[in-house]
Amino acid sequence: MPDPQLYVPRLNVMDPDDVRPFVAAVGTAQLVTVGEDGTPDATFLPVLWEGDRLVGHLARANAHWRRIVGGSPALAIVTGPDTYVSPSWYATKAEHGRVVPTWNYTVVHLRGAVTVHDDAEWVRGLVTRLTEHHEQPRDDPWAVTDAPADYVEKNLRPIVGVEVVVGSVEAKAKLSQNRSDEDRAGVAAGLVADGRDPDGLVAP
Repeated sequence: MPDPQLYVPRLNVMDPDDVRPFVAAVGTAQLVTVGEDGTPDATFLPVLWEGDRLVGHLARANAHWRRIVGGSPALAIVTGPDTYVSPSWYATKAEHGRVVPTWNYTVVHLRGAVTVHDDAEWVRGLVTRLTEHHEQPRDDPWAVTDAPADYVEKNLRPIVGVEVVVGSVEAKAKLSQNRSDEDRAGVAAGLVADGRDPDGLVAP
């Protein structure tokens, strides 16, 4: 049986230099694993991509982490903005009418072996790094050490860490690259008219 792959037409291959910044900007993923009984689990969680590791945490009350088999394959799905694209936005609609609706989106699939970290210090380090990542741009960034130590300890107990050793990366940006410059301009204008920022939803 062939390995599963993300369908990525040539025009939709994401620039490799853009993949890590994209994952960092989104900051979340859907972690998908399959337990010993063959039942799939999926959890939305905050993540950091550090070297060859994707790390995050789940609620201890979420039974997903207990069903993870250490070292088993996992899939982390990172999605960006997405939008319906109306064929009425295309300049070519007026020319020949041979246009249909579609959907624009960006997605990254990270696959690799997964490990659970039910370890307070590991989780504390992760939460500290996650906080620093998201607070760093602020004028007055909040730090984990700003909260009372006993309060931090209390709030670390209900979470469990998870780590995926990234073995493969597949990235797709379906942003109307197959359309003409005029059609892409029409999509951008249509998104603006609908109150949407076209940045990241249509190729420049």
